[in-house]
Amino acid sequence: MLTGELLQSYLVPDNVWDEMVLDNTIRDQYNKAVNFLNQLSIEELNRKEEMAKRLFMSQGITFTVYSSGEGIEKIFPFDIIPRIITATEWDYIERGLKQRLKALNLFLKDIYHNQFILKDGVVPAEMIYSCPHYLREMHNFPVPYDIYVHISGIDIIRNKDGSFYVLEDNLRTPSGVSYMLENREITKRIFPDLLPQNNVRGVKDYPAILHKNLMSLSPRQISNPTIVLLTPGIYNSAYFEHTTLARLMGVELVEGSDLVVDNHKVYMKTTAGLQQVDVIYRRVDDEFLDPLVFNPNSVLGVAGIMSAYRKGNVAIVNAVGNGVADDKAIYSFVPAMIRYYLNEEPILKNVPTYQLGKDEERDYVFKNIREMVIKKTNESGGYGMLMGSAASEEEIQNYKAEVLKMPRNFIAQPIISLSSVPCYMDGKLQPRRVDLRPFALCGPDGVEIVPGGLTRVALREGSLVVNSSQGGGSKDTWILAPPFAPNS
Repeated sequence: MLTGELLQSYLVPDNVWDEMVLDNTIRDQYNKAVNFLNQLSIEELNRKEEMAKRLFMSQGITFTVYSSGEGIEKIFPFDIIPRIITATEWDYIERGLKQRLKALNLFLKDIYHNQFILKDGVVPAEMIYSCPHYLREMHNFPVPYDIYVHISGIDIIRNKDGSFYVLEDNLRTPSGVSYMLENREITKRIFPDLLPQNNVRGVKDYPAILHKNLMSLSPRQISNPTIVLLTPGIYNSAYFEHTTLARLMGVELVEGSDLVVDNHKVYMKTTAGLQQVDVIYRRVDDEFLDPLVFNPNSVLGVAGIMSAYRKGNVAIVNAVGNGVADDKAIYSFVPAMIRYYLNEEPILKNVPTYQLGKDEERDYVFKNIREMVIKKTNESGGYGMLMGSAASEEEIQNYKAEVLKMPRNFIAQPIISLSSVPCYMDGKLQPRRVDLRPFALCGPDGVEIVPGGLTRVALREGSLVVNSSQGGGSKDTWILAPPFAPNS
């Protein structure tokens, strides 16, 4: 039974899978945490919540929201109650992600080389060629170790029956891992005894694994290759993350103006002269990377960097051209890719997806628009999205008109009833909807996934939109170690 001041008004909405409560009983994985929290007074919890806010503020843990053409820097809202995932659940997620990434890497290699999947009609050629992120410049491009997706953040949700689904694949410049790391550090500060009591697995190895993988990509066989993190600069929404990762890996944080290409090699300007760069972890989008090849007006990239990349004199992470594989219109073909390349059934499910470029699917979506969420295929951060259940009639009609201008650029999915977890709000625990973004690192030795991820929370009651840019927050994600396994 739900007892104690904290839980007295914890009401799970109908048809929602709550990760803490089942049939008015606390699930096993939450028992220790709930018992611990019940021993604290509301005043103590309020103090811990205030302490977390002060820590976020003092450490500058921020993101930027763009509205009305202005960038507004905000502290990332943090909920102090951890989300707890069992060892069995994590094993299932991890196996599914590794399978999916293996297939996506093979897909990217294939469509930029032999295109067997197109010739065999598994993926329609027009879906690829109409994708703005399909880059002909990458045709027959030799990518080191055939790894295109070195870093991914794949969004996972749970349906009302508890099943895990992949919501979308982020394979270009996925962000959020710094918040995963900082959320854990904040939790250690405010609940120092709770983590060891629950045998929670560690996430702190992420920067070391990433650095090891970057080192392995160096085209020069030297003991200490030069690695840089290329940022668009201080006005980018994820700039805090860029600075954090550069610091934790001990690599230089650079902007495009800090680099120069000479004789198909990339150099970093230093006070001691030019220093050759071996590996670039870039957080600059493809179209701004090289003004000689892509957008000629870009000041964020480096002129000539693509020629150095093609010659094999520098490695770029993630590979250029990955956007074709995380286009939301291509997403629906990933289960077919897994069957085609791996001869396996997908472990993780896809959310049913309708291509609005197909007349019959568009007609069905328009007739059932109140049960649908419609997304632009190349937007992220929750921008350009219509939630049918929450939209006015005028908004729906305007959105339909927008879709009809360029139907290929939109997909629709049934509104999934996201799972809920407890959040500390107004002195009590309340259920709020969440998703999960685990971060996978692909290197020459395979795929490694730190046991954790960024849990994003829809802080508004009843909301299903978890994006930070749309008012969402985050919380620490605990992956419990298997029984008798050492805590990592």
